[in-house]
Amino acid sequence: MPVPCRDGAGKYRRNGPTRIFDAMGDRSRQGGEGPDFTEAADPLALFATWLEEAEAAEPADPEAMALATVDAEGLPNVRMILLKGADERGFVFYTNCESAKGHELAATPKAALLFYWKSLGRQIRMRGAIEPATEAEADAYFATRHRESRIGACASRQSRPLESRVVLEAEVDRLNKDFGDGEIPRPAYWRGYRLVPLEIEFWRSGPFRLHDRIVFRRATPQEPWTKTRLYP
Repeated sequence: MPVPCRDGAGKYRRNGPTRIFDAMGDRSRQGGEGPDFTEAADPLALFATWLEEAEAAEPADPEAMALATVDAEGLPNVRMILLKGADERGFVFYTNCESAKGHELAATPKAALLFYWKSLGRQIRMRGAIEPATEAEADAYFATRHRESRIGACASRQSRPLESRVVLEAEVDRLNKDFGDGEIPRPAYWRGYRLVPLEIEFWRSGPFRLHDRIVFRRATPQEPWTKTRLYP
């Protein structure tokens, strides 16, 4: 099941190199079947099922997620980003490593993710360690981005002070002229990150706030998951 990515026309395209749970085969459709998702035994399969259902129900960006990090003082920071790949190794996103989140992840390579799908009354949250995606993964995904998005990644000194939008647009114009019709290489500071989950919680809205919650935990990525049902 490919990750949906917007193309230059604002439509979803599903022909990029990063796919969700390709190696898992039919497992992506086993978790969460039937009326009671709390019977699921595999959190990764259940995630794949819920994401597929969100793609059909959410009006925009079903792969949107909140990424939470902490700064040097331990103060939390959170922002919305897009999931760009997932498999049994973890959940992948890309960003400028010189941005605020890049510095925070370098200093404290742990994070939390939250998906919320209002149309379905569902959310998934997870926590775990952060590890770098491979250079090959970053190159492959960067090559699928719209040309203007690649130019934007080169032009933006993300999270740093900007005198005015005119300055940013002037840099975009300069880069367009410099690159011409040639290839736009991935900047060294534009990298991929993978969250390796140690905890994944699934929540579904219920009547009168009697929600359903289950959480899967493991001490290390090599150990099996244990499941616990939680009070709302």
